[in-house]
Amino acid sequence: MKVLVTGGAGFVGSHVVDALIEAGHHVVIVDNLWEHGGGKMENVNPKASFYKMDIRDVALQNVFEEEQPEVICHLAAQHSVKISTDDPAHDASVNILGLINLLQNATRFGVRKVVFSSSGATYGTVEEMPVDESTTQHPESPYGTTKMASEYYLRFWKNMYGLDFTILRYGNVYGPRQDPLGEAGVIAIFSRQILLNEPVRIDWDGEQQKDYVYVRDVARANLSALDAGGGETYCIACGKGTSVNTLYRGLVKEIGHEVEIRRAPKRPGDIYLTYFDCSKACDELGWQAEVGLEEGLRLTANYFRENLGIA
Repeated sequence: MKVLVTGGAGFVGSHVVDALIEAGHHVVIVDNLWEHGGGKMENVNPKASFYKMDIRDVALQNVFEEEQPEVICHLAAQHSVKISTDDPAHDASVNILGLINLLQNATRFGVRKVVFSSSGATYGTVEEMPVDESTTQHPESPYGTTKMASEYYLRFWKNMYGLDFTILRYGNVYGPRQDPLGEAGVIAIFSRQILLNEPVRIDWDGEQQKDYVYVRDVARANLSALDAGGGETYCIACGKGTSVNTLYRGLVKEIGHEVEIRRAPKRPGDIYLTYFDCSKACDELGWQAEVGLEEGLRLTANYFRENLGIA
């Protein structure tokens, strides 16, 4: 089938594109290559059709008219919590108005379904673990708020216009192509710093835990949702928490040397423990994470080792 992937030049989106092409689908990418968004031409699969375009652009309708996609994997977003806090109007413009532009064109040109990349950030601080699809959402950032609002727009569009959707709420995604110079992505950041013998910063006591899921597993979840999970929401993660200290020790073991650790206080809004129950995705999408943490750290470290030209 023909699939439109928004944000298909970005970290997660480019892996979704690769998985779709490997599965024999025809892929169209829309990405504006915004410097703060992670989209890079070097990530674009040469077998895909590429349009440099913002999802808010009125010319998006030309892409739909020309390409006639059957399904959309929507990954284009303003994804930075910090940028969303500093500039909530921009965050809402991209994540809400961009989505509405996409949905209007999807309805106009007969798209069957949208697979939407949501986030664990929609939950905020949660008192009971594990988090699942029924856990109450209390987002604590504009980013988390716009992601949650997007889910409601998708439900409205299905009820009003019959456009099907599947919502995927990701844990902490990591792997090759993630930005090691950004504010988030501790595994990418640590990989680069340890390889370059630079100090790493560990906030709080380092025992705070999040649920880390390898990017190719996330790509497989998008693939699984093309023809399954209509009108449903799924948590996509590994199902267990891993501490920052454990990540550091795992990367040190993989890379072969330690670096200086600089301790820092707890960051505002940091959550001490989050992990997910992904049994619904297993039961209904036939999906579960396949790449364990040790293998994922090795693959990620090897990518940055090659990227940095380190033997």
